[in-house]
Amino acid sequence: MKTTSPLGDFLYTRRSQLGPEDMGVRTYGERRRVPGLRREELALLAGVSASYYTRLEQGQSQSASPEVLDALAGALRLDEAERLYLHDLARSGRRRTRGRRPAAERVSEPARQLLDAMGDVPAIVLGRRSDVLAWNPLGHALFAGHLDRGSPEVPGERPNMARAVFLDAHVRGMYADWTGKARAVVGSLRLVAGRHPEDTALHTLVGELSAKSPEFAGMWADHRIRACTVATYEMCHPLVGPLTVTQQTLSHGPGPVVVVATTEGDSPSRAALTLLAQATARARPRVHQD
Repeated sequence: MKTTSPLGDFLYTRRSQLGPEDMGVRTYGERRRVPGLRREELALLAGVSASYYTRLEQGQSQSASPEVLDALAGALRLDEAERLYLHDLARSGRRRTRGRRPAAERVSEPARQLLDAMGDVPAIVLGRRSDVLAWNPLGHALFAGHLDRGSPEVPGERPNMARAVFLDAHVRGMYADWTGKARAVVGSLRLVAGRHPEDTALHTLVGELSAKSPEFAGMWADHRIRACTVATYEMCHPLVGPLTVTQQTLSHGPGPVVVVATTEGDSPSRAALTLLAQATARARPRVHQD
């Protein structure tokens, strides 16, 4: 089935992922020709007419009220992040926004001060499309030590962590559960796409990754939304070996976020991170004073 709007695409995809048995819908042993719930079954669960829901899914109507959207979210069993994403899609459809390239993202002075203060904690500043805007030495060493440390300072050369997770063999190989990390990246990009449908740079990134990575294309089409603010990953760093880190996203409203990686105290992972910090300190160029 083809839809003509992001809202309709999301509704169709999520409907097809719910089986009748999951929702307590009786099928009486009939042979079904469509995956998941039928439109009329979902409409009944949400308390709306089947014809109205069909128009929404086919992109023929963008007038769904917040109450209707919440009812659909409940029927589809969406979590809070997915429910907000559904509302974002509906709002963007009503606005009919035109694509544009947003202003360049920059690192605020407080964020730079935070990076400097967190000398013993790996930290990076990410823009909304996962561009690395800045990192402290340990953040660079942990997440992408094979790249030029000064690359975030040059807008045209900034690393992109979403691109790195899917297309950079070095970064990909560091995650024991690469699929889990990849799904978190895609889920985060989905949220951004819902909030900023006019962002042509984001559309370009999604198009590039879809063309170069069948895995990304499949995950993107799956429409899974994930607000990943805290997640624990097992990593295997080429310098210090295996370690388990908790990646936390620190956000203070719209704009770039700070991502930090922490380890449990008195653990082998903490020892590995300390070893990486020592190796990073030795590798830094010395500053000679007259």
